[in-house]
Amino acid sequence: MTFPLGWILDNASGPVKYRAATEVARLPEGAVRSINFLPYAFGPAIRLAITQNVDGIWNRSMLAVPRHATDYSTVGTIPAVRRLLEYGWDRESPPLALARRALFRLLAEDNDPAYLYELAAKAKDDIAARRGRLQLREAAAAALAQAGYEADPRLRGAARRIMERIDGYLSSPLAEKPWKRVGNVHVLAPEVTPPTFYSLAMLAHMPIFRQENYTEMERIYAYISQPNPRQDPVQMVGTKMIDQPNFVLGDRLPHRNAVEADVPFALMWLETMARLGFLRRNENWLKMFDRFEDDRGRSGVWHPHKGTTIPATSNPRAWPMFPLEDLSGTTARETGAAWSDVTFRIGLIGRLIGREIRII
Repeated sequence: MTFPLGWILDNASGPVKYRAATEVARLPEGAVRSINFLPYAFGPAIRLAITQNVDGIWNRSMLAVPRHATDYSTVGTIPAVRRLLEYGWDRESPPLALARRALFRLLAEDNDPAYLYELAAKAKDDIAARRGRLQLREAAAAALAQAGYEADPRLRGAARRIMERIDGYLSSPLAEKPWKRVGNVHVLAPEVTPPTFYSLAMLAHMPIFRQENYTEMERIYAYISQPNPRQDPVQMVGTKMIDQPNFVLGDRLPHRNAVEADVPFALMWLETMARLGFLRRNENWLKMFDRFEDDRGRSGVWHPHKGTTIPATSNPRAWPMFPLEDLSGTTARETGAAWSDVTFRIGLIGRLIGREIRII
C-alpha cells in the first residue's frame, strides 16, 4: 500500500508528522532526529500538559473525557496520559513521568477511598467500591501498557489478574447466557466480567504477555467477534442497575454503516484489533479496513466516502487518539490537514498488519 509521507510532512500537525515518519515510514533515526521536537511544540499538547496538577493528576479525576477535543478543563488523568502518548510524547517527559506514580498505585486497588477519585460518590457500598477499583485498575493498566511498561512486574501482575478474571468468565456457562430478567428488562448478571475497552487496549500493547497467554487470547477473539447483543450493557451491581458502556460483549464494528456513522471509533477499533493480531484473521473487519484504503485518492490521501464532513465522534473511547490535528479553526480544512488523522491511521494499521508500505 502507498503512504503519502510527503503530503503529511507538508500539511499535517507536528504529532502526525512525527508518528508518520517514525511508526509508518520507519525512517532511520538520523533522518527523524531533526523532527523529534515536533510533538512537544504542538499547541494543544502543550495546553493539555500544563493543566496537570503538581501531584500528577488532572482535574482530581481519572476517567473523565471532555465533550470537545481540546477542552481540557474536565479531562481525567488516564485519558490525558493516553492522549499525550498519542501525540508522540515520551513516557519520561515530565507530565507522563509525574503521572506514573498514581497510575501504578491504582494497579493495587488501594482501599483508601480517596483513590476512587470521581467514582467515590457512587461507591456507597463495598460492591460498588470494588467495581470502581476494578475499572480504575483496568484503565490504569491500559495507559501504562501503552506507555511501554509491559516488562514491569507490577503491570504484569495486574494484567495476570485481569486476564484470569476475564478468562474465568469466558470459560464458564455464564458467558453463553449472561442475561437475567429483572422486572421487565434483561440485565447482565452481577458475575459477568467480559473484556472491556480498557483491558483490550492493555493487551494490545503487551505482545509478549499475549504470546504467553495464547489460549486465553483465542477465547477473547472468539467472544468479541461474535454478534453484539441488541440489549444495552446494563448490569446488576448490588441492588442497582448500572450502565457498563466499556463492556465488549461482541463485535462492535459489524457492518459498513457502523463505520460511516463513526469513523474515529471505527479506526480505534481496527487499530486495536490490528495490535491484538485479530484484524488479519477476521474477514469482515479486513473488508472495513480495505474500504478505508479504497477511499484514498491517487495521492494516497483519504477523503470521506460521502460529502466533505470532517470526521468527528462523541464516543469517549476514541477521545485519546482523535483528532491529533487542531480542527478548531478553518486552516485544517483549507490545507487538507483535516484528512491527515485518518490518512495516518490507515498507514499505521497497514503497517501493524504487515502490509508492504510504499512511501510517496
